[in-house]
Order: sequence, then structure tokens, then C-alpha cells
Amino acid sequence: MGRVYTLPPAIAVLALAATLVAAATASRARTEPPDPVPLAAAPATTLVPRARLAARPRAHPARSAHRRHARAHDRRSEVLAIRRGRTVELRSRPKGGVVARIRDHTDFGSPTVLAVAAHRGSWVGVTTTNLPNGQLGWLKPRSSDVTRRRVGVEIVVSLSRRSLSLKAGRRTVRTVAVAIGRPGSETPKGRFAVTDRISGAAFGPYYGCCILALSGHQPHTPAGWQGGDRLAIHGTDSPGVIGTAVTAGCLRASDSDLHVLMQRVPLGTPVVIRG
Repeated sequence: MGRVYTLPPAIAVLALAATLVAAATASRARTEPPDPVPLAAAPATTLVPRARLAARPRAHPARSAHRRHARAHDRRSEVLAIRRGRTVELRSRPKGGVVARIRDHTDFGSPTVLAVAAHRGSWVGVTTTNLPNGQLGWLKPRSSDVTRRRVGVEIVVSLSRRSLSLKAGRRTVRTVAVAIGRPGSETPKGRFAVTDRISGAAFGPYYGCCILALSGHQPHTPAGWQGGDRLAIHGTDSPGVIGTAVTAGCLRASDSDLHVLMQRVPLGTPVVIRG
């Protein structure tokens, strides 16, 4: 029989301890989850929480109100230019009867540009010389008949102050003194638009350098007046009358001020005349 060797007591204790450590390590490896994937190896596509997705489309109330106000302001400055060779029909109201037919040029030969004063759905109400003061003509704009654009200025007249202000949004660009209609032929109040820019020399020195013809009419011309009933803003050969109530209904300003208006005011510019 061979000899049986036995380990010294100290070595036996060390061997037993090593065996126990190895067994514990193996058990932990079987029960613990694997290490997480490093951050750099994470998928590129991430999911957005459902609550965040639902919140994104909500508009800020103040911003929405500002947009509505901006659109409302733009509508006041919208104009329609009738395309060359086209004629448009204006109605008494949306889907109402035809009250006027408008050509592509005015009585003075300018391109016809209509100022939009109101909206009803896809219909727009415009000011025109073909209708009485204060009455809008309605149409549903078609791209084949008109081009739509906007003007950036507006003229506001105060009869009590005898002044005219050229405004760009909320900013006043220029304020000038004007002569207004005499008693019995007062300048009509209301909303009108610039239809023509004309040289005053073609009509005589009384009109000064320049004329901005308006869409409105003077229903109370002086007795014996033969100058027509169209309203206008024009110059004068008598600058001393500016600031007084002496005209047949038109607004007179200095020639120097009219030159500025002629340069800054496009056709279709809204003109609001207040008391």
C-alpha cells in the first residue's frame, strides 16, 4: 500500500479558505445582473414622455392674442389690385346682388387698387368711388382677377385739429396742417382710400403741385360749384388758407407736404377722417 500524505494544519486552513472564496464568487456571478451598457453605447433615438408631447402644441395665451391683433391690423392695410383687362363685380353683401362693376383702371387712368375695410369669411368689403360714402362693396377675391398685397401706411385726419397724420403702424411719420371744408360744405367723415396720385398742373394752379384723389364724395358742394364731387388731398396756390375752413370739402396742404405724401403714400392707402 502507498503512503497517505497529510497537509500541515496551516496549509489546510488556507486551502479551505480559497475554496470558499471561489465558491462565493461563482454564486454572485450567477445571481447579479450584468453591468449596464456604457453611456456612449446607448441608442441614439430616445423616447419623449407622453406628457411633454401633449404640452408642446399649446400656444402661450399672450402670444396668441398678439398674433390675432397683428392679423387684425394687417387686414386694415390689405389692398386688392385688379389685374389688367379684368373686371370685378361688387355685391351689396356677401352673396348679395351686384351693385357695381369695377374696371382695371380709374377715371383718372390709374391702376385700380381697392382698400379692404372688412372681412366676412372668404368675402372682403372694399371702399370704392362707385358707391356712396360709408357703403362697402363685397367680393370673394380670385387670384385670376386681383392680386392681394398690403400697404404699410395710413392717413388719419382730425377735422377739429385741422391736421393730417401719416402713420406707419403705431408710429406717426409726419403731421401737417390742412385746410378743411367750409360751413355748409364740411369735409365728410368716414373711411376712404387713395385712388390716384395726380399732378396738380393738369387741373390748374388752384390744386397746387399734387393731388391725392380719394374714394369718397362731397355730398354738399357749394352752390355753383363745377369742380366735381370727388374728395381729395391736394396742394394750394394760397398757402395762407392752410389751417382754416374754406374749401369745398377737400383737404389742402402745402406743396412741400404734398411732395412728401406723394412719395410715401401708395395707391389703396386707407384714409380715416374724424371729427
